[in-house]
Amino acid sequence: MTNTPRFAHPLAWVPTAYLAEGIPFAMVIWVAGTMFKDLGHTDSEITLATASIGLAWSLKPLWAAFLDMFKTKKFFVLSTEFFMAGLLAALALAIRLPNYFQITIASLWILAFASATQDICVDGVYITSLDEKSQAAYIGVQGTAWNAGRFFGTALVVWFAGMLQEDHGVAPQLAWSNAMLLSAGTMALLGVYHSMALPVGSVARRPRDAKEVISTFADTVRAFLKKKQLWGMLVFVFLYRSGEGFLLVEAPLFLQAPLKLGGMGLSLKEKGLIDGTVSTTVSILGGLAGGAFIAKLGLKRALFFMALCMNIPHMCFVYLSQAVSPDHPLSLTAVASLVVIEKFGYSFGFVANMLYMMQQISPGKYHMTHYAFCTALMNLVLIPTQMASGPLADMLGYRHFFIFVLIASIPSVFAAWFAPFPDPPEDHLDAEPAAGSGQRATAL
Repeated sequence: MTNTPRFAHPLAWVPTAYLAEGIPFAMVIWVAGTMFKDLGHTDSEITLATASIGLAWSLKPLWAAFLDMFKTKKFFVLSTEFFMAGLLAALALAIRLPNYFQITIASLWILAFASATQDICVDGVYITSLDEKSQAAYIGVQGTAWNAGRFFGTALVVWFAGMLQEDHGVAPQLAWSNAMLLSAGTMALLGVYHSMALPVGSVARRPRDAKEVISTFADTVRAFLKKKQLWGMLVFVFLYRSGEGFLLVEAPLFLQAPLKLGGMGLSLKEKGLIDGTVSTTVSILGGLAGGAFIAKLGLKRALFFMALCMNIPHMCFVYLSQAVSPDHPLSLTAVASLVVIEKFGYSFGFVANMLYMMQQISPGKYHMTHYAFCTALMNLVLIPTQMASGPLADMLGYRHFFIFVLIASIPSVFAAWFAPFPDPPEDHLDAEPAAGSGQRATAL
């Protein structure tokens, strides 16, 4: 399946390819919510409108195989990157309109599906252009570069919008319009660079027609449903992030909410520093530490402890919401310290979830495809919790909402305690790689 590359060194394209993959994801999942909050929308409006957009990345397995039937992987990568650059530029203009909210949400849906398609084909280029040794050698570069895309959105773009408002007196809508143009220009430049540097990618054999694609997909589903103790393992996948799902979108909005409404009252520049720069860095370190911990102790022995590490730090937001008041704002250092603890704990513990899906559920003939199924199901579970988080926070208030999150985290701990560990299937060594496996699903 793999081929020996005859193009530039992988460091010439792996970092930029995954940077380009991380930017649109960050713009849809995190930056859009920050922008809407800054423009005066309620948490309910934001989470109900934006949380479901993550569905696009969960549905990737449904069309991944069809992309191998036409053109090349590089063709689709370039097409989606230039398309997303144009869409972000159009979005920058739409933000200035009176009815920008509806137009922006529709554009974000389109951007999400384009980004998901880009994910599939960037992964495909990586898998089919590098041999197994090179894939392992650059997997760390891949993840770091993707997180650099997250940093670009949550730190640089947010900081840029805040700087225009706070230092130059630019109106919020115009400031965000310029910030979107910054992201559009960056995606366009990456597309131009990739037209020269990105390898074409290859496939072992193209499917004959759509009928063969569908029949193969049906076989992967049948094989998935025959796995030993499947439903017990899927219960673990569904419940492990039960509490975190309520925090992913709502916690950043809480940091941005004004003091008089019970929030932390951070400016855009401060939020870009804490929720972008610091959080991204800590997330990377937490993931590395979690991986090292599992490697030393073993997944089965480590799982319950890692569930505790992921959920107990939710108490940091409980404390923040209880301690802050209009007459008693907390220092930026105090806020950053508690957010760091929560982010590190989440990233440390979440590694166990991904490894459980990779080692316990997905091994077999269709290893990578079944891993894509797992990540898709995992992300689907997050949609209702993310959508409900805003209305719950508006209804309960932040102080009671974060106590609710702590209670909602209890099923995660029980899921880890009772998680089944079936014997691995005998054919796990015949695993079939598939593009679009969702290697960056950890971000959700």
